[in-house]
Amino acid sequence: MKLDRRQVLTAGALLAAHGWVPMARAAGRSDHSQRIKALIGKMTLREKLGQMTQLPGGRQKALNSRLDKAMLDRVRRGEIGSMLHVAGAATLRRVQRIAVEESRLGIPLLFAMDVIHGYRTIFPVPLALAASWDVALAEEAARVAAEESWAAGLHWTFTPMVDVARDSRWGRVVEGAGEDPYLVSRMAEAQVRGFQTDNLADGVRVMACAKHFAGYGAAVGGRDYDSADLSERTLHEVYLPPFAAAQRAGVGSMMTAFNDLGGVPMTANAGLVRGLLRESWSYQGLVVSDWNAIRELINHGVAADGVEAAALALRAGVDMDMASGTYADHLGRAVERDSGLLPLVDQAVERVLAAKAALGLFDKPYGFGGKGDDITPERRAAARRAAQRSIVLLRNDGNLLPLAPDKRLTLIGALADDDSSPLGSWRGRGDAKDSVTLRKALPQAEFVPGVHPRNSDRSGIAAAVEAARRADVVLLVLGEDYDYTGEARSYASIELPGPQQVLIDALKTTGKPIVAILMNGRPLALEYALQGIPAVLETWFLGIESGPAIADVLTGAVSPGGKLPIGIPRITGQLPLPYAQYPSGRPANRDLKVDSSRYHDVGIGPLFAFGHGLSYSRFDYAGLALSPSEIAADGTAEVAFTVANAGKTTADEVVQLYIRAPVFGISRPVKELRGFARIALGPGERRRVTFTLSPAQFACWSPQGWTYPGGHVELMVGGSSEDIRLRGTLRVHGAYSGSGRETPAASIETQVRAA
Repeated sequence: MKLDRRQVLTAGALLAAHGWVPMARAAGRSDHSQRIKALIGKMTLREKLGQMTQLPGGRQKALNSRLDKAMLDRVRRGEIGSMLHVAGAATLRRVQRIAVEESRLGIPLLFAMDVIHGYRTIFPVPLALAASWDVALAEEAARVAAEESWAAGLHWTFTPMVDVARDSRWGRVVEGAGEDPYLVSRMAEAQVRGFQTDNLADGVRVMACAKHFAGYGAAVGGRDYDSADLSERTLHEVYLPPFAAAQRAGVGSMMTAFNDLGGVPMTANAGLVRGLLRESWSYQGLVVSDWNAIRELINHGVAADGVEAAALALRAGVDMDMASGTYADHLGRAVERDSGLLPLVDQAVERVLAAKAALGLFDKPYGFGGKGDDITPERRAAARRAAQRSIVLLRNDGNLLPLAPDKRLTLIGALADDDSSPLGSWRGRGDAKDSVTLRKALPQAEFVPGVHPRNSDRSGIAAAVEAARRADVVLLVLGEDYDYTGEARSYASIELPGPQQVLIDALKTTGKPIVAILMNGRPLALEYALQGIPAVLETWFLGIESGPAIADVLTGAVSPGGKLPIGIPRITGQLPLPYAQYPSGRPANRDLKVDSSRYHDVGIGPLFAFGHGLSYSRFDYAGLALSPSEIAADGTAEVAFTVANAGKTTADEVVQLYIRAPVFGISRPVKELRGFARIALGPGERRRVTFTLSPAQFACWSPQGWTYPGGHVELMVGGSSEDIRLRGTLRVHGAYSGSGRETPAASIETQVRAA
């Protein structure tokens, strides 16, 4: 593939693409575009490939362990542009000094690490944070992580994961924000803002990375790394919008996915990376491969050797090779075979250097570090607040919760005393010793381990039953430990692991009321397990303040306000089961005598729907009004309604706006989320909520881009995708068309005021 030199952007254009040059100048920094051009002009090909190479300076559980003489000599020779699995300001300052003062060109290194939901102060896992439906909270969690990471010498993190995930057999569902592109997009923007701040070149900041571009969450059967086969419409309407949102938020980097999409591995997908992302969307940030993914192009069968793999990835638009060393070892040979690759090498190096300039590393290569990586009381309080807001009350028959203060409690389940699992699968430098478990947070409850999800030992069931008989209420902790979810943790069955079902059956014989407390990194298939259990809390993995946050909700100190970011199936075999499904010609019918789109051996729909979540109060919706009720293709309409706390407890409600916009000749989803707001209300308090919509929110993808021909749009407002309280109809006159980046999942204006 030959690239016209006019398509190769200058360093100044790369910096300006993110507004970095104006911000740098405003902060009194120099314009680095000329420096970057001069550096590239001085580089040997080996030094250029070095800037495009990221190598591990350690292992995930042994940071810095590979910083030996051979590795540091490579730094001196300019053969490394970035290191990952490193941390510690003092150590990294010594390594940076070698790069800046002992290498020929003095180019600083980028230090990177997986800081997913906390560095030292571990917050709830991303799926749990998404259950808060609180974008300010997600931004705060990322800001704390950035402060601690920067203090530890880091410049770059590989988050947010913005893959839409609709099959919870996939273990990496824990790392994302669930099944809906609108919610995932809002969480992505919040995390980018929190990590990078408004000025990536100044102050405490860490460059974010939107991953994995694209379709990784659609892996067949939920099997990690497997193929995805998506229509153009599904790709653009479901899986690409969060990346567009991250770009609008100014994300400094993106990562290509492991998977192939329709047979083309994303690490070699020139049509989507260089074509769509670079050219159509004009994204000029740094693109990095996933771990070893360039070398794995050989496994995909699209490259015969490392030389072909390196050439394919470069042509696709991948600037930096994570971990495999394929660029360093083989790209030089590819350039010898095809000199037309050299402009692409220069372009990739420009992007790498532009990212370093944007982070201020040319001006202050040792500017990171400090004492800010400690868990302060303020950060622990923030982690507790985040954990409280991420808990979802799934069921509360008979108002069993909150617990009355005079009740005798028995706490059963090994996970209640597990101080490691609340930290999740990616835990930065989190330490289990910093976790406060539910057992510690509820010392008044008699504790019995019962069984563990990791083994088949049933010997503790008898003691659990005896303890339950002594209680007024049984608090039963169920789920999976942290190592059940994460990368390469896909499961064919997501029912309860181990002998937990046997324990449940035994406890039910006591006749005591049971509160099920779920701890897990994915929705589990629990219809049978939860039968007859009156109260159920979904608590996920909530970080270091897991125990106190759960205790706060159990005792009523805090009313639960979280909502599900992904539906919970009845059984594994239903998956995937998105709420935004197409109606089909024969929609599901409860009457099994009618041929319809359903399974005969399980109920219709999920056990708990997307957006579901109860409260210790109740909320009334009223007064839906459209202003105006008819708009032109370039107009906007305000959708307003009142929500009131009709109970006696201060509580939060997450109000949700869904739309259905029929298009002649094209089947559209039965519902699509287009707005939400989390609102705190005291008893009797009322708020007027207004969402501002335009025809852009109703568009569907076509070969010509986003289009909506006009017509009647159904508007639905309520507390979940199945709890619709108010309905209205908006009429759109005329046809709308828009660009690829401005997706229907773009953020809409939301106002909340006193009613």
